[in-house]
Amino acid sequence: MSDENITIIIPVLNDVDALKTLLPGLQVFRQQGHEVLLVDGGSADATVSFSRALVDRILMTGTGRGRQMNLGAENARHNMLWFLHADSQVPVDAPEQIVRALSVNDKHWGRFDVRFDQPGIAYMIIAAMMNLRSRLSGVATGDQGIFVRHDSFHGVRGFRPIPLMEDVALSKSLRKLSWPVCLRSKLQTSARRWHSQGIIKTVLLMWGLRLGFFLGVKPEQLAAIYYPAAPMTDSEK
Repeated sequence: MSDENITIIIPVLNDVDALKTLLPGLQVFRQQGHEVLLVDGGSADATVSFSRALVDRILMTGTGRGRQMNLGAENARHNMLWFLHADSQVPVDAPEQIVRALSVNDKHWGRFDVRFDQPGIAYMIIAAMMNLRSRLSGVATGDQGIFVRHDSFHGVRGFRPIPLMEDVALSKSLRKLSWPVCLRSKLQTSARRWHSQGIIKTVLLMWGLRLGFFLGVKPEQLAAIYYPAAPMTDSEK
């Protein structure tokens, strides 16, 4: 495996619209020698056909973001893994920041600060609170673009096969190895759920889900609350 390159792993499910924005921006990273893996969970739209020319490999598996990302990690060619959601927009120097962050001997993983793609003070406050909470707790969400050393990821056995909170569970495992490198450079993510379901309602929902997970509520029960109807696309989660 290469020491200075990154495998970017993107779990997808019916995410063609989001990928039309994300993947063109990753081509410069591919030209630099970084790898882009798309892991499809059974898309019924044009996700796979659109992405073929814009990624290095496409892997197919069943649904479940943790399952998809684990498969990507198993097939990664490089020593550093970077997990991205399909609705992300990333800094132009993100790979350099990741390589620099993981070059410190006692640092095993990290994440970016996040911002939303919607204007307004409310979204700025929510993002700021997410970043602060993550910095204080050492727990990252998938929206923040978790990156990790390949051997460290496999050392904690990767993502748990659970339908929700797989990012929180991984953070808690990795936190035993080292505190995350919390990059202040911002990764942009979609505010679709916050916008469509209401900011206050979504904040309360997220707090409730995290409290439930902390108290030991089964992830399957939490997922039933988070996805009350038909499953959302990966970029809507």
